[in-house]
Amino acid sequence: QVQLVQSGGGLVQAGDSATLSCAASGRPLRTYNMAWFRQAPGKEREFVASITWGDVTTYADSVKGRFTVSDDSAKNTLYLQMNSPKPEDTAVYYCAAGATGGDITSTGTYDYWGQGTQVTVSS
Repeated sequence: QVQLVQSGGGLVQAGDSATLSCAASGRPLRTYNMAWFRQAPGKEREFVASITWGDVTTYADSVKGRFTVSDDSAKNTLYLQMNSPKPEDTAVYYCAAGATGGDITSTGTYDYWGQGTQVTVSS
């Protein structure tokens, strides 16, 4: 079992950058598939990015080229670097970890979730 605690986010100016962190305790994050999701008001939670065994990264088309997912095994922490954010990136962001395979873009693949952190991008 793993516990995920998020930090970062808040109010960000469009075109600036921000970094979200997700610190894990209990087990090494590297034993899981890891991902970031987001949920805007009135919308379903959607996939943003993932990093899986073998350091394979996948991104939603909407953030490809702007966001970067990475992890630091020494700190047991997952990151989401958000470059050139847009107002439409405004949402509550969640980190997630899953122990089994499956569709990495699906919320059902993940067993553990962070508490969520609000990111508001102003124009």
